[in-house]
Formats: sequence, structure tokens, C-alpha cells
Amino acid sequence: MNALLSVAFVLCWSSGFIGAKLGAGTADASTLLMWRFLPLAVLLAAAAAFSRSAWRGLTPRAAGRQVAVGALSQSGYLLSVYYAIQLGVSSGTTALIDGVQPLVAGALAGPLLRQYVSRRQWLGLWLGLAGVATVTLADAGAAGADVPWWAYFVPFFGMLSLVAATFLEGRSRAPVPPRVSLTIHCATSAVLFSALAAGTGATAPPADSSFWLATAWLVVLPTFGGYGLYWLILRRSGITEVNTLMFLMAPVTAVWGALMFGEPFGPQTAVGLAVGLAAVVVVRRRDGADRTRRWHARSGLRHRPQAAARPTEVRR
Repeated sequence: MNALLSVAFVLCWSSGFIGAKLGAGTADASTLLMWRFLPLAVLLAAAAAFSRSAWRGLTPRAAGRQVAVGALSQSGYLLSVYYAIQLGVSSGTTALIDGVQPLVAGALAGPLLRQYVSRRQWLGLWLGLAGVATVTLADAGAAGADVPWWAYFVPFFGMLSLVAATFLEGRSRAPVPPRVSLTIHCATSAVLFSALAAGTGATAPPADSSFWLATAWLVVLPTFGGYGLYWLILRRSGITEVNTLMFLMAPVTAVWGALMFGEPFGPQTAVGLAVGLAAVVVVRRRDGADRTRRWHARSGLRHRPQAAARPTEVRR
């Protein structure tokens, strides 16, 4: 089940960059984001009326924390992604720059969340960073001079916004049900993006059908799939697991963008993809062994391999 969730998360989260590329040529980033979240927030608010039990016990403090998490993880992060793509940064390059997030979050996991990060996990994180850097340099070199140099820093600020949201959620002592947090986050984004679109005079959606196709794509795949699975895996497996999977977003998006939009994908990109996959294998293999050792350390037992049962032995 965890493997299926991980695969679904990677594909759905990567689809957000592709959807942003689809909508970039039809409308301004604020317009696309407004119409992505406004109908979604209304739909989720209506659904909340039929699931009142999930909202019981939600304190004003917890609700306020979720508003802040939504503003960071959705509004701040997505605005930077969409704006970067609107400036001409390719979907693959945007995902690759965001791929620095696991290293930043991994470095801060110990002092901020007091989570154990093993040496092999650090090795995997640095290995993943090398893969991300390899593909980033290849894509940036192929982009030429059409994209201003400072545009590549825009996704970086979005990455920091998502890291901040992850730690803010991780320090919460009162877990909020995923459907409740998703509703609050989407409502927060709908308000913020509607205000931004109104302030720039970009509230009217274009009549082009491709705009609505991109909007539907962004609602179904990245929001319900990617964003919902992000918090689910975070709560089930921890921040290191989630951020290790984030290394896969860059190569997957690069391959997807090459097939769908003809974005560059050469040998250097393929090498970066292989290195990113190796990083995931390194970290994921270590997780099970580390958890076993920590459990035995807490219980005061020495970990020993279980002997094979004899044919005549009766197990109870």
C-alpha cells in the first residue's frame, strides 16, 4: 500500500507542473489559480456540511494554524511555480529547482522536529541533490537567453514556502483530519488568489476551452491527488520519507515535459534521473533497519536475527 501511495503521489504532484504549463499560455497566473481554487473551495465547503463529525474538536488555534499552512504550502508555493513558468522557465526546470527542498528540510528536521536522520539518509539526500543539480544545469543550458536569469530564483522562494509549511504542520500537537485541512487550505488559497486577481484586474476567465481543461487537470490531479497524498504520507511515514520522494518529481516532470511539450531531455538529464532514483533507494532501504534498531534501543533489547523454526517446533 505504501508503495502504491508513493507512486500515485509522485505522478500526481508532478502533474501540477504539467498543468501549469498547459494553462500558462491561456491566462495570467493569478487568473488560473483563482479559478482553480474558487470552485474547489465551494465544493469542499458543501461537502463539509455532510461530514460534520470530522470538524468536531477543531479549535480556533488549530484552524488558524491550518490557514497559515495553506497560505504557505498552496498559495506561496503555487504562485511561485506558476509565475516562473509564465516567465518562460520550463516545467522540468521548475520542478528541478524545487527539488532542493528535501535537502533543506532534511537539514532542519533534526533541530526543529527532533527527528532522527541517519548517516545513510544524509547520503541519500546529498545523492539526490547531485541528481537534481545535474538535470537542472542541463535544462538551464538548453533554455538559452530567452529566460531572465532571475526567473530561476522564483521557484526557490516557493520551495522555501513549502518547507516552512511542512515544519509548521510537523510541530502541531493536534492532528487535523486530511479532508478538514484540505478544505481550510483550499478556502485560504481561494480567498488569497481571488484578492490577487481582483487587484490586478485579472478575474475574468478566458473563453478558450484549453483554459478550462488545464483548470480541471489542476483540480483533480495535483490538488486531490498530489496535495492530499503529501500530507497523508507525511503523517504516516515522516518528513524524510516525503522529501525523499520529492527527489523523483524533477526527473519525472522532465520526462513528462519532454514527451508532452518537447522540452529538452538529453544524456545529462538521463544521468540525473538515474542518480535521483538511486538516492530514493538508499534512503528507503535504511528506514526499516533504523526503526528496528531504535525500537530495540528504547526497549533495552539487543537486536538478533530470528532463528528458523525447527520442523517439530510448535509455535503459539
